[in-house]
Amino acid sequence: MKKLIIFDLDGTLLNTIADLGAACNHALAQGGYPLHDFAEYPRLVGNGVNKLIERALPEDVRTEAEVLRLRPAFVEYYNLHSAVHTRPYDGITELLQALHKQGWLLAVSSNKYQQATEHLVNHYFPGLFDIVLGEREGCSRKPDPQIVEDILSSLDVDKQTDRVVYVGDSDVDMITARNADIKAIACTWGFCEQGKLQQYPHWKMVSFPRQVLDVL
Repeated sequence: MKKLIIFDLDGTLLNTIADLGAACNHALAQGGYPLHDFAEYPRLVGNGVNKLIERALPEDVRTEAEVLRLRPAFVEYYNLHSAVHTRPYDGITELLQALHKQGWLLAVSSNKYQQATEHLVNHYFPGLFDIVLGEREGCSRKPDPQIVEDILSSLDVDKQTDRVVYVGDSDVDMITARNADIKAIACTWGFCEQGKLQQYPHWKMVSFPRQVLDVL
């Protein structure tokens, strides 16, 4: 029987906040808007680039038109600088290698646009993932479960088995797993405060990557 673990990317596998913040600040600067301290960005991320830009803009200019105007500046910058400060969380690579050896199928489910998602996964975790899906045209963003359903379909995995698990660091991830009707492991090392994360439905909560192996 196939067994599958689906990982969120930002805040779960990789600490991407400095590079995301730099790209967003670049886009804001291009538009003539105030910049944010990187410490503010964890509360702004999680729902894709458009929502990040919208949240970063001053309230009186948070329009779809303005977001779409700034998005190209973000994407152009981020495509060139997505791996400057980004790093895997301590123990993540070892966790992935251990799961791979144990025969788990590994997938990434991200609200980051597909090009950047693929680039980062291939850069930091070459050869470890069976499928990598990000934001794509025609696919609703998390917490809509479509991306999970696409992963299950592509890998021919039956979600009715208890051998399908989702690992993420945010409320968006926990709600995505609930909407997809699969088990969720909440990890506390990411961008979401633990107190907030505990408010959302999850199967298990872990504080270190190695603990994922212990709860499976």
